[in-house]
Amino acid sequence: MAQTAVQGQCDPAFAAVRDVFEQHFADGLELGAAVAVYAGDRKVVDLWGGVADRRTGRAWRADTPCFAFSCTKALTATAALLLAERGAYDVDGPVTAWWPEFGAHGKERTTAAHLLSHQAGLPAFARPVTAEEAADPAAMAAELAAQEPEWTPGEGHGYHALTYGWLAGEIVRRLSGRTVGAFVKEEFAGGLDLWIGAPDDVIERGARMTARRRGPAPDGGRRAAPGPAGDALLLERLPKAAADPASRLNRAVGNPHPGKGGFNNPVVLRAGWPGAGMMTTAAGMAAFYRDLAAGRILRPDTLREAVRTRVQGPDLTMLQETAFGLGFMRPASSFRVPAAARASAFGHGGAGGSIGLGDAEAGLALAYLPNLMGDGLVGDLRAARLVEAAYRCLG
Repeated sequence: MAQTAVQGQCDPAFAAVRDVFEQHFADGLELGAAVAVYAGDRKVVDLWGGVADRRTGRAWRADTPCFAFSCTKALTATAALLLAERGAYDVDGPVTAWWPEFGAHGKERTTAAHLLSHQAGLPAFARPVTAEEAADPAAMAAELAAQEPEWTPGEGHGYHALTYGWLAGEIVRRLSGRTVGAFVKEEFAGGLDLWIGAPDDVIERGARMTARRRGPAPDGGRRAAPGPAGDALLLERLPKAAADPASRLNRAVGNPHPGKGGFNNPVVLRAGWPGAGMMTTAAGMAAFYRDLAAGRILRPDTLREAVRTRVQGPDLTMLQETAFGLGFMRPASSFRVPAAARASAFGHGGAGGSIGLGDAEAGLALAYLPNLMGDGLVGDLRAARLVEAAYRCLG
């Protein structure tokens, strides 16, 4: 725990980001972490510090990759959207046009847009799935195609915490013949420290995720307040759902089970679950958002349509306000951004506190990765403070 000095580079104009990052370590809110920010094509923040592995005391280094949980979804969605841009399928057309088996149990009117915006009604698997089984994307997609939806697709939205990857990812697998991890590397992330399905050498030098044991909570002991949609019952309903193994929340986030070692399990890290399986550095993920916001991955019109809010309001899984475009989170209580960012910021958070964010209008890209996990699935206040500081530095 001695390796807490923050290292790296920070433009003086973005010193507020460094101040917030250092304060989190000083307050005991971090074990190890990294944050990176681009202003246009200029990398203005690239900081890291602390311990990558609590068991050994191994220090976090400039090239230490970290598991990014649901930040993965933004890259899976980008891969699917790139195929739509190339004319491989119609985002608003029926899934059965390219995945006939998906029409079982009344799902024949489901569109690709429903898959990409958490409206498919398949937030959880109907049976327990092991980490070993989850390494087969074709088998996982077939399981979901055969299931009955929990609500009529398109008539509600609920966070598909893990199943999202095998639904949106099936667009990529069927229409490109490649896994999401291979497509991402070959099409737009080849030069980045970013893997959806990490090789063993990357796993070996990666940060090890650690659950908080004692001391201050990473969010400072505060949880995100209900959003403007006004869910007054949130504080009552969420603890009940979290305590109920049969709740939709627990079924969505806990199956497949990652097995021994949790999300440090090499079986999971090698498999690269397309909904929550990416390992990356903060600099690598920020560079992805830099390129995305600059129009180097998707055309600007494709990106504008992708980040247009498709659904917003009470989430049938998360029991709080969420907002989604086609694969990207939009500002809500689950994706906290300052007022200056609410019109144009997009991205995705991850369990434990990670976040990736882009803003084409502001020319900003940011990524933050901690290995000391917060208590929530999304909306960690450490990330929110860093995002707020970055926008403040933009003026």
